Amino acid sequence: MTQREEALQNRSTPEMSTVASAEGIPVHSIRESIRKGETVILRNKNRRNAVPLGVGKGLRTKINANIGTSTDDSDVSVEIQKAKIAVRYGADAIMDLSTGGDLTAIRKRIMEEVPVAIGTVPIYEAAIQAIQNRGNLTRMTDDDLFRVLERQAEEGVDFFTIHCGVTRQSIERLRKQGRLMNIVSRGGSFLTAWILANNRENPLFERFDRVLEIAREFDVTLSLGDGMRPGSVLDATDRAQIDELLTLGDLSRQAWDKGVQVMIEGPGHVPLDQIRANVQLQKKLCENAPFYVLGPLVTDAAPGYDHITAAIGGAIAAAAGADFLCYVTPGEHLKLPDLEEVRQGVIAARIAGHAADLVKGVPGALERDRELSRARRDLDWETQFALSLDPDRARELRAKTHPKEETVCTMCGDYCAIKLVRESLDVRAFGYPETSPVSGKEKVHG
Repeated sequence: MTQREEALQNRSTPEMSTVASAEGIPVHSIRESIRKGETVILRNKNRRNAVPLGVGKGLRTKINANIGTSTDDSDVSVEIQKAKIAVRYGADAIMDLSTGGDLTAIRKRIMEEVPVAIGTVPIYEAAIQAIQNRGNLTRMTDDDLFRVLERQAEEGVDFFTIHCGVTRQSIERLRKQGRLMNIVSRGGSFLTAWILANNRENPLFERFDRVLEIAREFDVTLSLGDGMRPGSVLDATDRAQIDELLTLGDLSRQAWDKGVQVMIEGPGHVPLDQIRANVQLQKKLCENAPFYVLGPLVTDAAPGYDHITAAIGGAIAAAAGADFLCYVTPGEHLKLPDLEEVRQGVIAARIAGHAADLVKGVPGALERDRELSRARRDLDWETQFALSLDPDRARELRAKTHPKEETVCTMCGDYCAIKLVRESLDVRAFGYPETSPVSGKEKVHG
């Protein structure tokens, strides 16, 4: 049985207990949230070396990191390093988006090397195989596509991005309304090309019942993909995007009826003033299914800094109720990320998620800020490093300046506000004997 089916039978599973323990909430709360469709647990029945991951209402905002080869760079060892760097700096899940090299071998290697939830976009492999075997992705057959889903599920992939909402209707709506950027989703573009060339409906939509059979057999969570997401802030919240979201809402109910866990993806590039409305709309139309946010990037004008544009949007989206943030790297629209860019992308997304968790009242979030503030008040640098979202970076920056007095940093030096107030209030003596240049008080060893 799937986690959803167990929850519907009012039974708690070991996976539910693991998630409840990690989140610091009762297991019955997790069970009830799964029953309502508001939470999912990412864990394929065939996966053995990964910790079950809870994503949904009331839980810590989770972070996904995309890695994967391309036709220009297919070195699997580098992608493994990226996966490990991402996990080291706090990614909760990894998506393998490989399009170059031996895709099966790459995917299996990643699943062996990192103990977190692994996701894929099966249409990538199916389309690439069609190109290699038949000369064109438009010659892909339904069977080709479903064989890939079955094989990846059997291998242990924990969640699939499935672009079921890219339909003949949504494409026609896009064509009629017009867009600056048209379709920027790679999976969405593959399916659009196939639909138009074959004058047929999307097999993932037309045979959604087959998708559900595969997902249910292995308890693969379906992440219903946003193939029509806007790729420019000028296209945000348009008819094509909303048409797809309406379809995904319908499909999510079908999935629940079959005992399959579901997340919804969106919304891409969205200006600041539309983010909250986008989250609220998704939650309403999809009956509070977990929202897996790509971005939202709040401006198109910052190539090289898109980890920042996405972190701004991600914080607003998560505070409004989004549950899962997909990281964005600095060179998102420019290049395949290197190791340092992966680290930066993960940390930026974690900052966004944590900022939102403070607002949402997620257990443990405020306690971390409280303890770090206490350490800052006490000029306790080691505790500050330990509680930082990126301890390595914090330690590195402080070590660069070599302050002449270890209790302060070079931002204020002898004129440290924290130190001055502590001396003035006689809260604590610290440092070595000398006279403070600010307060005039003599300092002694504590």
